[in-house]
Amino acid sequence: MFTERLCSVMERELALEFARVTEAAAIACARWWGRGNKNAADNASVGAMRRMFDTVNIDGVVVIGEGERDEAPMLYIGEKVGTGKHVQVDVAVDPLEGTNLVAKGLTGAISVLAVAPKDCLLHAPDMYMEKIATGPATVGKVSLDASVTENVKAVAKSLQKTVQDVTVVILDRERHRKIIEELREIGARIKLISDGDVSPAVATCIPGSGVDMVLGIGGAPEGVLAAAALRCMGGEFQGRLWPENKQEIERAHKLGIKDLKKILTLDDLVKGDDVVFAATGVTDGDFLKGVRYYGNHVTTHTVIMRGASGTIRFLEARHRMDKKSQYVEVF
Repeated sequence: MFTERLCSVMERELALEFARVTEAAAIACARWWGRGNKNAADNASVGAMRRMFDTVNIDGVVVIGEGERDEAPMLYIGEKVGTGKHVQVDVAVDPLEGTNLVAKGLTGAISVLAVAPKDCLLHAPDMYMEKIATGPATVGKVSLDASVTENVKAVAKSLQKTVQDVTVVILDRERHRKIIEELREIGARIKLISDGDVSPAVATCIPGSGVDMVLGIGGAPEGVLAAAALRCMGGEFQGRLWPENKQEIERAHKLGIKDLKKILTLDDLVKGDDVVFAATGVTDGDFLKGVRYYGNHVTTHTVIMRGASGTIRFLEARHRMDKKSQYVEVF
């Protein structure tokens, strides 16, 4: 009980610190907006996020990050982050969700993280996941085992809309051809995106975002990040791993996931309500504005959520770049 209370207190005290981490990553990679170099943008965000984590009083371990140690120089799975003080926590990060979006100057890119007590975030293997995300009104009314039509009708009924007024976001991929065809047959509104399904999943819980539902197959690590946000916001998220080969099946088994056909609920993906989610817009999106530069200062737009209290805060910050050089590479 004491540990649980301590975690909640640390969440409250550290929420702004986590926002500073995503802000740093967003500022660094936004410099690469439209420059056609997704790797440079990603490297900039990773470096800035890692440096800022060094200032945060947590004893953190990356459970979702940039890959295995031999694949990434920092923010790799298993890396220790923070000062090593206070509570032990799991850390899930995507310093730049939407590398292609930044490289091409498109909307929807974010820097994002989730933090929860140790062993409370699913250690999702780097593979695909079938997903469905909806807002609070539809909790318990949609299922990955139901058809696309059944789920859209359930969302429409819950939101007191017609099927034709329901907006579904889906990655524009060939693997989603049948889903798209079924959505068009029933007359639902479809928003196809090229990359980045965490942001629209979060948007399903934000009134006025224009997003009612997210469907399709995307990255499993991103699924855990989205689930952390929806856990804080009272939304619905379900996932089911979608391995493409024997190696991915074996990898899931090594991480303790035995039943790959199981529908993973919020309770499977994020255990308990002691979770913090933070995201900063890199480019303009459904609910966050992107980074803007004005001479020697920069503005950012960030959302911070705490599951323990259900509080959602939006922060607009102005940063003096001449005082940020130790954290953000300036070009």
